[in-house]
Amino acid sequence: MIRLLLMLCCILVPISARGGILEKDDQGLVVSLDKPARRIVSLAPSITELLYAAGAGERLVGVVDYSDYPASALKIARVGGAGALDIEKIASLQPDLVVAWKSGNSSGQIAQLEKLGIPIYYAEPRHLSDIPLDIERLGILAGSAKAAALSAASFRKQMERLRSRYSGKKPVSVFYEIWPVPLMTVNHEHIISDVMLLCGARNVFGQLPILTPTLDFESVLQADPEAIIASGEGSRPPPWLLDWKKWNIAASRKDNLFFIPADLISRPGPRILQGAQLFCSEVDEARNR
Repeated sequence: MIRLLLMLCCILVPISARGGILEKDDQGLVVSLDKPARRIVSLAPSITELLYAAGAGERLVGVVDYSDYPASALKIARVGGAGALDIEKIASLQPDLVVAWKSGNSSGQIAQLEKLGIPIYYAEPRHLSDIPLDIERLGILAGSAKAAALSAASFRKQMERLRSRYSGKKPVSVFYEIWPVPLMTVNHEHIISDVMLLCGARNVFGQLPILTPTLDFESVLQADPEAIIASGEGSRPPPWLLDWKKWNIAASRKDNLFFIPADLISRPGPRILQGAQLFCSEVDEARNR
């Protein structure tokens, strides 16, 4: 009987309490660490932001190009671009955890890292509600769970505040333009489409099967969106956004051509709520015209 009780006690003790950590990533894969990660490499700018939000910024030893937020990330060693990693550089940093971007990193290069025995966590939120989950999980893996829990709670509170204010309003049909040539948008599986739902907007190309589909120009004219929202590059509206004024569609007639900085809307990280606030305000402006 005593032996049985001892066995049950061992089973009920959490793995993390016995010196190991297990966490599922966004692909449903289990990541196993013997102890909290102390040397972490981030393979996407959005992941860098997630790690800082999780309280793990001081654990970062390598990041990819364009990891520019927060400012302290600029001081961290570069390991190439998200789509063209410097495997030798990553290996030389001796990471005990790499946080990867499934659809943006090269699968072949990630396989090389796995062969080196480096644990890989895939962080690719597809819904706004996935972001605080990633923050919490990364906090556990990095040993900064308390800071991560506070950050995740703040994100959820802000998200629900936006949802309660905007999601129940009259729907507005929106075309979100990533780029003009080729003409690109997002479908309903993309996190930007989740921002649209939060704001009470309808993605006119949400039904398309590809995450970031390319379109022909006539498809937009036929969809006749009430608003066009673009990101492009940099912090200023791209000149090609105004090209829509030449065409007789609802968005042009009502002057509903809007811009959001790409870093605030296309990166699935904590700052996306800043982008969502801008998005909701612009959709509301279109709604009232």
